[in-house]
Amino acid sequence: MTTVRLPLFPLNSVLFPGLVLPLNVFEERYRALMRDLLKIPEDEPRRFAVLAIRDGHEVAPSAPGMPDPTALPARGPAAGFGPDPAKAFHAVGCIADAATIRERADGSFEVLATGTTRVRMLSVDASGAYLTAELEELPEQQGDEAGALAEGVLRAFRQYQKRLAGARERSLSTGAELPDEPAVVSYLVAAAVMLDTPTKQRLLQAPDTASRLRDELKLLRSETAIIRSLPSLPASELTRGPTSLN
Repeated sequence: MTTVRLPLFPLNSVLFPGLVLPLNVFEERYRALMRDLLKIPEDEPRRFAVLAIRDGHEVAPSAPGMPDPTALPARGPAAGFGPDPAKAFHAVGCIADAATIRERADGSFEVLATGTTRVRMLSVDASGAYLTAELEELPEQQGDEAGALAEGVLRAFRQYQKRLAGARERSLSTGAELPDEPAVVSYLVAAAVMLDTPTKQRLLQAPDTASRLRDELKLLRSETAIIRSLPSLPASELTRGPTSLN
């Protein structure tokens, strides 16, 4: 078992290997994380782990709130995540490699990172300026019939795109630019389809590529059928997710 200890950046979203993650970092605990990453030479990976939040707040409260309007909010690396932060996060996440970290004049940071490797959280340490985690790297197993399943998922994904855009089939490109490697297909589709966080988390922690693709095929057929029945659903830019508030 290969383990690694990395800084932890919890989000209200799921990061997949190969996908780009833009971040607007303004909380002090995460500013401290970025300052430490900048100490790493540019030619070495500047890595941190992204885990989706199960129960907690991506941005810690900064003013008195409910139920006691006079109570000051908790501060520190685990603020917003309860007395045992490990329970606040989904156990399977993704390592991110920060390709760009730019500090602004006000001390906040603009960060562009890319997901690399799936990991499973073993423990969380809240003793420093920010959370760190002991993580087990999860190798990607292909599983049975992954190649054929990837072809089916790509076809279903193109239909999903067309329905979502409300476009006629002949007016769209063939989608030849999409990848054909099964694992890459599975992660791209998981990130691109409009699904809630628990469903995306389920796809991330699938036991192998083939299992993820089978799940995606069912989801794409279901979502496409819903869009067909409700043609007024708004279109969305499929390959770009929202920037984290942090």
